[in-house]
Amino acid sequence: MALSKTALDTDVSVHSTFASRYVRASLPRFRIPESSIPKEAAYQIINDELMLDGNPRLNLASFVTTWMEPECDKLIMASVNKNYVDMDEYPVTTELQNRCVNMIAHLFNAPLGESETAVGVGTVGSSEAIMLAGLAFKRKWQNKRKAEGKPCDQPNIVTGANVQVCWEKFARYFEVELKEVKLREGYYVMDPEKAVEMVDENTICVAAILGSTLNGEFEDVKLLNDLLTKKNKETGWDTPIHVDAASGGFIAPFLYPDLEWDFRLPLVKSINVSGHKYGLVYAGIGWVIWRSKEDLPEELIFHINYLGADQPTFTLNFSKGSSQVIAQYYELIRLGYEGYKNVMENCRDNMLVLKEGLELTGRFDIISKDIGVPLVAFSLKDSSTHNEFEVSDMLRRFGWIVPAYTMPPDAQHITVLRVVIREDFSRTLAERLVKDIQKVIHELETVPCKVCARISISGDGDNEQHGAVVVKKTALETQREITTIWRKFVMEKKKMNGVC
Repeated sequence: MALSKTALDTDVSVHSTFASRYVRASLPRFRIPESSIPKEAAYQIINDELMLDGNPRLNLASFVTTWMEPECDKLIMASVNKNYVDMDEYPVTTELQNRCVNMIAHLFNAPLGESETAVGVGTVGSSEAIMLAGLAFKRKWQNKRKAEGKPCDQPNIVTGANVQVCWEKFARYFEVELKEVKLREGYYVMDPEKAVEMVDENTICVAAILGSTLNGEFEDVKLLNDLLTKKNKETGWDTPIHVDAASGGFIAPFLYPDLEWDFRLPLVKSINVSGHKYGLVYAGIGWVIWRSKEDLPEELIFHINYLGADQPTFTLNFSKGSSQVIAQYYELIRLGYEGYKNVMENCRDNMLVLKEGLELTGRFDIISKDIGVPLVAFSLKDSSTHNEFEVSDMLRRFGWIVPAYTMPPDAQHITVLRVVIREDFSRTLAERLVKDIQKVIHELETVPCKVCARISISGDGDNEQHGAVVVKKTALETQREITTIWRKFVMEKKKMNGVC
C-alpha cells in the first residue's frame, strides 16, 4: 500500500502526446473526469505513463516472479474473471486449490496417511498466510490458558530481528508482543539458543525463517526444535514452532532434501510459503499448511451458504482472483520435482557466478551464504569515499534496481547491497551486472576528488576575500560530509514516496 500525498500545482492534470489523436483535453489527475474518452486514448495515456516504470526483469530487489511461460499466461487471462471464493460456481478451481495444498503438504513432509487430506489454504501471499497461522497459534494458546484458569491477555511471539515486516504487522494488528532476538555483526539470523531463552508461558510460538530477506540464510530449525523440546519438558509447556518459508519453501526440498526444517520436526505445527516467489507464479499467491486438523482451531473457520452451498473459509480476504491458484497448479504439474530441481540448481549456479565475480573485484565482503536462498548480499570493504547507497543509486543509470539497506539491531552499522537471483536472471546478466558495478565503483572513486577540488577552490576564494586563514578539509572529512547529505536525501525521498 502506498500512502497518498498532496498534489502540487503542476500535478493537476495528465497529458499524453499520442492520445491527442483521439482527445485534446487534458485529464484531471486526482478526480474522475466529467466525460468519457475513447478506449484508444485511455490505453495510450496509461501506456505512456507506465513506460517510466522500471524493467521487472532488472528489478533485483524483488523475490517475486517476473516471467512465466506463454501457455500459463493464457490460463491466467482465461480465468482472470473468476472470483475464487465462489466455490460452488467454480468447483474445478476449488479442486485445483485442494490439489495444490496436498502437493505442498507432501513436499513439506506432512504426516499424512494414504487417504488423509492435508489442512491448508491458498492466500494472497505469505503476509496473509502468516496472519492466519498466527491467529491459529493465538487462539489455541488462549483456549488452553482459559481451560487452566490462567490469564490469556499477554501473548507473545519470539522471532529474530531479521523477520519480514508482516510479522510486525501481525503483532500490532492482533495485539501480540513481538520479542525479537537481536542480531550481531557476522550473525544475521535468529540465534536458536537466545530465542529459546526468551520463551515464557505466554509464548504462542517461535517463528523461524527459512530464507532471511536480509541475506538469504536459513535459520537452524532443527536446533531450535531440539532446544525447545528440552525446555518444554523442563517447564511443562508445549510451545510450538512456525516456519516462515516464504522464500525458502520451494528451494530447500529440491536443493537440500536432507535438511530437516519442516514437518519432520515434531514441534513444527504450520508452514507458510510464497507461491509467487520460488513457487514461480506471478504475484500474489501464498500458501499456509498445518500439520494436522488439531492445529487449526475449528472456531476460526467460517461456513457460508449464500453463494450456493456450504463453504468453509479461513481467510482474511474474501473475494480474490482464481488466476494465481490455477497458475500454481500449472507450475506444479508442468515442472514436477525434476523441473523445480533444475530451476533451483540453475539459480544457485548463477548466484555463484555473481558471487565469484564480485569477489574477484576485491571491493566487497560477501554477507550471504552459499546454502540458502539464491541471492548475493554484499557490502563495500572500504566505504570511506563512497557508500552502498551511492552504488545502488548509480546502478539505476544502467537499468539495474539493486537495494541498499542497513541491518536491524544490533547490527545496524552494517550496510548491505542485495541481488536476488530469480529464474529469469541468466549467467549473462550476472556477468553484465559485475561489469556495470565495476564501472560505478570507478566513477564513484573519481567523482569525490572533483567535488573536493570544487569545494576547496570555492572556500579558498571566499576566505581570501575576507582575509581569513584557509583551513582545508581532508578528503575523508569532505566525503563524510557528502555521505551525510546523501543519506539525508535518501531518507527524505523515502518519506516523500510514502511507501509502506
